[in-house]
Amino acid sequence: MTTETSPAPAYRNTTCEQESFSDALYQWMESAPWVVISGALHLLALLILAAIPWSIFERPEEQIISTHVEAVPEPEILEPDEPVEEIEPEPLTEVVPEVEIDQPVESELFTEENSTTPDGDPTLDSVSPFDSVNPTAIVGIGPGAPPGSAGRFGNGAGGPGRAPGARCVTLALDWLAAHQDVDGGWDAEGFMKHDPAGDRTDGAGYATHDIGVTGLALLAFLGNGHTMTRGTHKEVVRRGIKWLVRQQDRESGLFGEEIGHAFLYDHAIATLAMCETYYLDKSTVLKTKVQRALNYVSRARNPYGVWGYSVPPDGTNDTSVTGWMVLAMKSAADAGLRVDREAFTAAAQWFDEMTDPGTGRVGYRETGSASSRVRGMNDEYPVEKGEALTSVALLCRFFLGQDPDEMPVMEQHADLILGAPPRWDPEGLGCDMYHWYYGSYAMYQMGGEHWRRWRKALEPAVIDSQRRDGAARGSWDPIGPWGEPGGRVYSTATMALCLEAYYRYGRILGGR
Repeated sequence: MTTETSPAPAYRNTTCEQESFSDALYQWMESAPWVVISGALHLLALLILAAIPWSIFERPEEQIISTHVEAVPEPEILEPDEPVEEIEPEPLTEVVPEVEIDQPVESELFTEENSTTPDGDPTLDSVSPFDSVNPTAIVGIGPGAPPGSAGRFGNGAGGPGRAPGARCVTLALDWLAAHQDVDGGWDAEGFMKHDPAGDRTDGAGYATHDIGVTGLALLAFLGNGHTMTRGTHKEVVRRGIKWLVRQQDRESGLFGEEIGHAFLYDHAIATLAMCETYYLDKSTVLKTKVQRALNYVSRARNPYGVWGYSVPPDGTNDTSVTGWMVLAMKSAADAGLRVDREAFTAAAQWFDEMTDPGTGRVGYRETGSASSRVRGMNDEYPVEKGEALTSVALLCRFFLGQDPDEMPVMEQHADLILGAPPRWDPEGLGCDMYHWYYGSYAMYQMGGEHWRRWRKALEPAVIDSQRRDGAARGSWDPIGPWGEPGGRVYSTATMALCLEAYYRYGRILGGR
């Protein structure tokens, strides 16, 4: 029997294998040292790359900013017929400091492209310009009137709505509004074109006085509280002011043209209307226009004297033109516009020179010559026993700051004026509406018995004579010495102004 012997187990010589691996590794490292170096370098590179702040190389995310702007509707603006250009007013010798303008409001007078002056000033300013100043220390008109005097609509019978003849004023303004031309002016000669074909009103004036009657009509609206920005007739006033602006010569400042004998009357009345409008509405562009008109007034004055009918002045002075000029310049001074203050001194001296020291009567071009023939618009009209120029002088003395308590001649003036009270006289020339206008304002300033007696005559003469029929309803017939050249627009505006004497200006020196 054969016995099989199992093969002996194979034992691994571990020690030998380890030695062989070490030798091989050593040989490998010895033969390829660059592998170690390469590995070390790669490790170092990885460490360096990990340490770099890669965020600094990133592009910032784009930020999109959006906003939403709501469309603001543009105000309704009237387009003028032609561009309005501005020039700097000419400097005068002595000036009233200009008033600071703030709190803009909309007046819609000029177009958007003309919404600033060449200096960048806005065209629209406060309708309450005198909240912080008191330019009415003498005249006493408007807000800020001094103690003892009343502002507009704050004295007399209590304002437009409660004054005697208030209904007459309303009818007169309605008539004037209905007879305003589309372009804004009033046609002294052809106003009746606005009447029905079968009811044409008579009373045509002279076409050369469109500037003057437009100024008077505007004064009537302004005196009753209607301006470019407020009042039921503000559109009428806006159109009228725009029309006057278009009639002004850009270089000279004259409203209209130097045509006829009395163009300075027309310019003075238009300037007064513009001054009062600026006083109430305070438009910067309007300010430039008014200043230009005042510069023309200054150039028209005789050196060391007052005003006549010629430009350049020829040395002739007269009381009538001077009266309108004084009112315009005082209104301008109260509104903070630049005026030639030497003119006020010259005017006071002229009224003294023209006053008869014995009677107190004021003359036209000669001392105490009121009863002589007074030169009219184009002809000569006899004014017998008239005191129109005495009324002019008395009112201007008040506006120049004179006080009856210190100037006894003013009492003489008032006594003479009472001798020629208002009386409706269709057949004669005694119905002098020019005299009634100045007399009403002068006697209201006198107050007391003078005003009471004047008012007693004024109310029936004016109220009872107003037309109440057909197309003439609300107007007055143009009778008297100036009715023919002025026409129905003149008479209606002037009579409305007479009835506004109760409140148009406050008491300048307080009640007497």
